Amino acid sequence: MKRFVWNHLSVNLLCTVLIVCYFSFSVGCQPSESTTNSDSTAVTEVASPILPAAYQTEDYLTLLQGKRVGMIVNHTSLIDTTHLVDSLLSLDVNITQIFAPEHGFRGEAANGEEVQDATDVRTGLPIVSLYGKNRKPSAGQLKGVDILVFDIQDVGARFYTYISTMHYVMEACAELDKSMVILDRPNPNGFYVGGPVREPEQKSFLGMHPIPIVHGLTVGELAQMINGEGWLTDSLQCDIEVIPVKNYTHADRYSLPVRPSPNLPNDQAINLYPSLCLFEATSLSLGRGTEFPFQVLGNPNQSIQQAILAKYPSFDSIQFTPQDIPGVAFDTKHRGELCYGVDLREIPPLEGFTLEFLMDYYQQAKAHGMTNEEFIDRPSAFALLAGNKTLQKQIEEGKSLKEIEQSWEPELAEYKAMRQQYLLYEDFE
Repeated sequence: MKRFVWNHLSVNLLCTVLIVCYFSFSVGCQPSESTTNSDSTAVTEVASPILPAAYQTEDYLTLLQGKRVGMIVNHTSLIDTTHLVDSLLSLDVNITQIFAPEHGFRGEAANGEEVQDATDVRTGLPIVSLYGKNRKPSAGQLKGVDILVFDIQDVGARFYTYISTMHYVMEACAELDKSMVILDRPNPNGFYVGGPVREPEQKSFLGMHPIPIVHGLTVGELAQMINGEGWLTDSLQCDIEVIPVKNYTHADRYSLPVRPSPNLPNDQAINLYPSLCLFEATSLSLGRGTEFPFQVLGNPNQSIQQAILAKYPSFDSIQFTPQDIPGVAFDTKHRGELCYGVDLREIPPLEGFTLEFLMDYYQQAKAHGMTNEEFIDRPSAFALLAGNKTLQKQIEEGKSLKEIEQSWEPELAEYKAMRQQYLLYEDFE
């Protein structure tokens, strides 16, 4: 059952409500199953706020004191509006190194753009890039570090590369006998599991683990799975301490307070991302280079747009022209071309992973003269995103959506059973 949840930006508002309740009623306004005043009027239940682990400094500060600390963080590593690095420095934690994932420490690099080593101008701390040629910390880079802290907001998709960075850091720690603290955060797509499970041949930075496209885990749960299933090189085990989120379940819908990456600007884009990302390897634009990435689909062929709108009469049409945007989008698909598309900004949030959009666009593209090679124009990238080479073949052979989804079921069932062993929070079912 879904429940209304407060995200951590609501903590101040919640405190205000509690204070008002306290002075308005002779009884305290405390979260409970039900309370009544003297006139037998029901008092509305107040849900406890979801608190990411970073907020709970009392639960991990002692693990860091007296040690040289490395931070795997980015712009999402916040306690309210203060960066975790700044908070820990104010508590006299000896931070010696910052390691930056894709998009950089401050989240200012576009998708796929190489992140450079640098010095943070605000703190003077050295920043080591873990995106580009160097994806795994070296022994030299970890020489002045005793313990590492990972605190990055994930969105629950296999090809979202922050979890690949976490894997490589865990591996480096295991090889060098260093420990790691993972400050967990809620998964905004953690309320379901779906999509094909990655096959061994498609292992890459876009898919380090044999998990479905939507894995239904927090980063802390996934880290436990990586250790438990022996997925690090030579089945090494990383010494990890997971600090859990408070008041969170996988049934909760969590609204992120800050965009997790430049092209996921809001809840709608984050919700659509797992189901739309396969379009990255096709001739369709997902709106990169516009104000609404991952919320539109389109290309310069207006006939295809009209055919899609005929099937989805509730969808709005849209025209857009992608452009390169510094720090957000570069080498943009259909850059400078007028695209005719469908607007997904106001559709109801998806309840699970779907191939329906992809298959509809493929069918209409074929009907309007586009070849297989013209539609899926980057087949190797498509296989990496899908996690197999089978999906493209199934689509091109005319398999139905139901047939394709049924082909995933055996491996999905195995994964779901395995997943249960590593859950830290009440599940969605």
